Amino acid sequence: MAKKEFDKIPTRDDISIKQAVEKWLDAYRLRQKFDVSSIVNAWPEIIGPYIAKRTLQIYVKDKKLFVKVESAVVKHELVMRKRQIVGRVNEHVGQVIVEEMVVL
Repeated sequence: MAKKEFDKIPTRDDISIKQAVEKWLDAYRLRQKFDVSSIVNAWPEIIGPYIAKRTLQIYVKDKKLFVKVESAVVKHELVMRKRQIVGRVNEHVGQVIVEEMVVL
């Protein structure tokens, strides 16, 4: 069955699903919560499996990433790599969500 002539012509109202979801997140002010949950879910990819297994809690408050770990060795490793981790987190999200990291 051949497509009709008007089906082939894109209109101005045509947007992709990605654009529609992004507009929806911005309209309902859910962008920041979505980005924070994305960081928490991608933590093992961002930091690596060894440190991710020893991470007890992760949350973002006032543009600060709080990370609670169970070991002093892991805490020292995170403190040494603070700038790199903040950069990776913001790169994962695609915008600046975290400006500082606090290791607990």
